[in-house]
Amino acid sequence: MRCLALFASLFAAQLALAAPPNTTKPNIVLIVSDDQGYNDLGALNDEVISPNLDRIAREGVRLSNFYVAWPACTPSRGSLLTGRYPQRNGIYDMIRNEAPDYGHKYKPEEYAVSWERIGGMDLREVLFPEYLKQAGYQCAIYGKWDLGVSRRFLPQQRGFDDFYGLVNTGIDYFTHERYGVPSMFDGNHQTEADKGTYCTYLFEREAKKFIHANRDKPFFLYLPFNAPHNASSLDPKIRSAAQAPEKFKKLFPHLKDSFREGTKYGKPAMVATPDKRRLEYLASIACMDETIGNVLDMLDEYGIADNTIVIFFSDNGGSGGASNAPLRAGKGRVFEGGIRVCAAVRGPGIPKGTVNSEFLTSMELLPTLTKLAGVAPKPEIILDGFDMWPVLKGEKPSLRKKMFWKRRRKEAARVGDWKWVNNESGEFLFNVHEDISEKNNLAEKMPEKLKEMRSEFAEWTKQMEAAEPRGPFRDY
Repeated sequence: MRCLALFASLFAAQLALAAPPNTTKPNIVLIVSDDQGYNDLGALNDEVISPNLDRIAREGVRLSNFYVAWPACTPSRGSLLTGRYPQRNGIYDMIRNEAPDYGHKYKPEEYAVSWERIGGMDLREVLFPEYLKQAGYQCAIYGKWDLGVSRRFLPQQRGFDDFYGLVNTGIDYFTHERYGVPSMFDGNHQTEADKGTYCTYLFEREAKKFIHANRDKPFFLYLPFNAPHNASSLDPKIRSAAQAPEKFKKLFPHLKDSFREGTKYGKPAMVATPDKRRLEYLASIACMDETIGNVLDMLDEYGIADNTIVIFFSDNGGSGGASNAPLRAGKGRVFEGGIRVCAAVRGPGIPKGTVNSEFLTSMELLPTLTKLAGVAPKPEIILDGFDMWPVLKGEKPSLRKKMFWKRRRKEAARVGDWKWVNNESGEFLFNVHEDISEKNNLAEKMPEKLKEMRSEFAEWTKQMEAAEPRGPFRDY
């Protein structure tokens, strides 16, 4: 009997070791692409090869009415990590040097004191990995950081346990240089150890190592890719498109890998043809998608997929070779094509294969994920989002009724189904429920509604100006 009992005990222990951990805290995988078009998912566009992004939507919900807080990189990423408007958290413009736009390569001493090197997110801001750490999560980021290069601004000082990736808004995918300046970091230190290897493969390598090491504990994996952003190279031929490995470019034989005569930096230069821009763009998405698939497969392999939330969206509207159809304009603009993005979520309790058209934004992430993790944000910090999990599950309508955007002279407000845009070309008023493409400007036909939208934006502006000031742009 003792032998039988001992055998049973050992057998039970082996089963316990083999079984996936029994935890109520969900793992979180947040995937953010860079400049991907609203229409550039295989589920929407036959030209796009993205079976794994499509899988996330098929095994969860695709969001058709999801917005980011700014129409370009840095402020959008700062907002999704803080749950606060860019005007509230202080990152309401880009942290980038302008000289490379004119063909200038920074010398090391010159770069060391440039804005791109010394700017960063205010250290008083709390990013959501700092909250997740309180709930026992291991947190890592592999990919594009874009919130400061100086050590005090880097991810491991902002709540992440591990970091490998680019610190700026973009790089050459193979050299990992940003306009000739090395930009890849391993933890707190710059590295050129992997120079020559396509960067998406490097982010996959690190992500898989992290999942393997933390498969038996709650983890937060942030995968902010630089794909399919144009390559940040001074060479006009490289700079004018994204970059992709040859094996993925071969998937699109209808597109020519060719150049044309053009101009750059005020001089004649060879630049990518429209075909090549689309080719490199689509191929970089296909490569990114394969990496995402390998990450999803690893979750399955370890038996933790059912307890893992997977979130995907683009950081802003598409540019380069992108398609934002049927939306108007794209990256850098506050029309729908610059701020409404492709998005999908899968996770426990989310109905599979659904499309959710509720009004939602990236600022909902922090309140949602902290609540799921069982930790409360600091009550003194004003958040601009809410817990959207019941909305994703189809149980409740969205609490989001209003959203506002400001990029210098470009301003916009959405209140209900109404959208107001004020930019260098004038004022616009649309009903985006009836006119998603923003073709029918109702500003002259509906002066009272126009006045109401101006008033809503003015009130929001007052709130942002009254907020406790944050650097790096506010004067305080």
